[in-house]
Amino acid sequence: MNDAKLKIVMGPLVTGAQGPLYQQIVEAIKREVAGGRLTPGSVMPSFRALAAQLAVSLITVKRAYEELEREGIIVLHQGLGTFVAPRASDRSRSERRGVAAEALRAAVRAGRDAGLGDRELLAMLRTELASAPGAPLGKVGGHGR
Repeated sequence: MNDAKLKIVMGPLVTGAQGPLYQQIVEAIKREVAGGRLTPGSVMPSFRALAAQLAVSLITVKRAYEELEREGIIVLHQGLGTFVAPRASDRSRSERRGVAAEALRAAVRAGRDAGLGDRELLAMLRTELASAPGAPLGKVGGHGR
């Protein structure tokens, strides 16, 4: 297996950032999976190759991979390598939907605390949806999926 072929695209790891380095790796790989850049069955870099690419210790990558395996995002096959799990994108998207739902709940609470009514909150949401990256052309409103 040629480890140099697959590079995980992620921003720089920040030692002073909130959360440990291994968690930054976990989140970056989940983003890649959720975004479709790492697809089910994709071969992941070896521990050693990813550690070298990110300039982190082998133990940091091992811990990240162990967590991703526990969460069902990757599978480790002894002697064959590490692969993106068949249903990894479903799991990663589901987790991200949960995070988005909590953010919306927090925004509604903040709006209510500020004295905003439903119409004002919906108008603000529509404005944000229309200006967000990837917003569809035309009017945002009505019903979602």
